Amino acid sequence: MAHDLDHSRAPVLEAVRAYHEQGFTPFNPPGHRQGRGVDQRVLDVLGEAVFTSDVIALNGLDDRLASQGVLKEAQELMADAVNADHAFFSTCGSSLSVKSAMLAVAGPHEKLLVARQSHKSVISGLILSGVAPVWVPPRWDAELHLSHPPAADDVRKCFEEEPDAKGMLLVTPTDYGACGDIAAVAEVCHEYGRPLIVDEAWGAHLPFHPDLPPWAMDAGADVCVTSVHKSGSAVEQSSVFHLRGERVDPAVLKAREDLLGTTSPTSLVYATLDGWRRQMVEHGATLLGQALALCHETRAALAELDGVRVMGEEFTGPGAACAYDPLKIVIDVSGLGISGYQATDWLRDHERVAVGLSDHRRIVAQLTIADDEATTATLLRAVAGLRESGLPAPRPVDLPSPSELELRTEMSPRDAFFAGTEQLAVTDAVGRISAEMITPYPPGAPAVLPGEVITEAVLDYLRTGIAAGMMLPDPVDADVRSVRVVAR
Repeated sequence: MAHDLDHSRAPVLEAVRAYHEQGFTPFNPPGHRQGRGVDQRVLDVLGEAVFTSDVIALNGLDDRLASQGVLKEAQELMADAVNADHAFFSTCGSSLSVKSAMLAVAGPHEKLLVARQSHKSVISGLILSGVAPVWVPPRWDAELHLSHPPAADDVRKCFEEEPDAKGMLLVTPTDYGACGDIAAVAEVCHEYGRPLIVDEAWGAHLPFHPDLPPWAMDAGADVCVTSVHKSGSAVEQSSVFHLRGERVDPAVLKAREDLLGTTSPTSLVYATLDGWRRQMVEHGATLLGQALALCHETRAALAELDGVRVMGEEFTGPGAACAYDPLKIVIDVSGLGISGYQATDWLRDHERVAVGLSDHRRIVAQLTIADDEATTATLLRAVAGLRESGLPAPRPVDLPSPSELELRTEMSPRDAFFAGTEQLAVTDAVGRISAEMITPYPPGAPAVLPGEVITEAVLDYLRTGIAAGMMLPDPVDADVRSVRVVAR
């Protein structure tokens, strides 16, 4: 870490405070004028501080020419904190950050290796850009019905078959906390002179404690995307993408972000990113150490509950993941005779406990530095209550084999998405090319992509999944009674 940067500073927070102290009278956005124009009924719920801290960037936090370098300094501090050369703040979440990173590496009709279990935001980037994906299959666990990040051998095979691919996009950790071998994948990419982008949306905390899985920048990645709102202490939509080395031009990366990003970024995101970085540099190791100790206690206590299985170790090993983030507590509730969908709904309705991911057999509770013995005791009590919930037997989900989940690609995602389409009854859609994404959410990795040939096995999985409680936010027909396909 550079010694000439003062990490006790938080330039954005300082600029917000100075704006208040200097008593500006604005005649520029935001139109609520630091909350003076906001309906009292809104203030009663949200409070005034949200609006008083909502300050425009130019001629607000900074002057018209950004001559004070408020954002520039905040981003330099962030990069220094995590051992990157450059950091860019995004107020549109990692969905925008990962698109910016992809477009900095490959352009229209150029090839990019992409892990097939990528988030739907990656697929959106492919559709918008016209980048041609070369799918790298994940490591499937057929017994647990989980996918793990692809390994270096999978990446090497794809580069051998597609040597003109411009780079690789790897997703790690997964929503279940399983981590790929970033260092080994980076080594393969760099052998071919190609950059590695890591979508590390779930890993913003990883640089700040040695007992966590390796952080992408330290493991050799060229670009890394993080969602600080997921595992850090910033508001929703707070993302940072980081750059290291010379394989990706920082000016190109910034230009791609300018192309996609908003021209009206919120100071709330900038300020909370800035404050979180300072907190992590000053206290991150201690706070994460406490969180890890609490996590291990909680995992052990949950594992004592009859019918409950706490997962993690089984994610790693030959043909599986390289490591896992213990702060993602994956709880298999199938031993209670219920599904993860049922468990999530019951916990919310009866215990006022909200968990993240749920699937046909699991729920995921993520711990952060904000948790303490009171919150984990609530989790423990709530999960214990599932044993007496009286929930009926779950509806079965027809789970495809790993090979059945690997659909054949007939068109690029972009060409299929923008093609002429027709809406067909599900029985008539088998064998046709999908014109839409169909994505169980969370985790948000599409089961069907535009351009892929629809199979009966995957439709059975989706339709039985819906009946069991799965959510599909993106198809035209969310119940999958019909499917949008490319017209003949």
